[in-house]
Amino acid sequence: MESRRGPLKSAVPSNVVSPVRRCSRTACGRPAVATLTYVYADSTAVLGPLATYAEPHCYDLCAEHSERLTAPRGWEVVRLLDGSAPARPSGDDLEALANAVREAARPQGRAAGAGAGRAADPMEVARRGHLRVLRSPDN
Repeated sequence: MESRRGPLKSAVPSNVVSPVRRCSRTACGRPAVATLTYVYADSTAVLGPLATYAEPHCYDLCAEHSERLTAPRGWEVVRLLDGSAPARPSGDDLEALANAVREAARPQGRAAGAGAGRAADPMEVARRGHLRVLRSPDN
């Protein structure tokens, strides 16, 4: 027996789903330009360029909502640079890289002794989460 409707067609046309990601804010249909991620352990909101793909625990925001973003009291907002422009390394970046290389090149015996109390490292000034502030070797 043949159907009167003819061959089966999809109930939902394929052009309904847009390839452009939209702002996650309610009732905002503008295209997303930035991705917001919360780091609860550090009480930090990180706003950066639009992620390559949508993550379940991240929020895509349009230009207007990303500019007006505020964080809860006591939280810090970190705004990352747009990745479209090539950024040159700053002096701080190069110094941090040099310090990391020096630390990795330390003899294992000295590193093992310092492993018990990382705060005892004479180069370390402060720590916040997994980030460390290191003293300049010149001081």
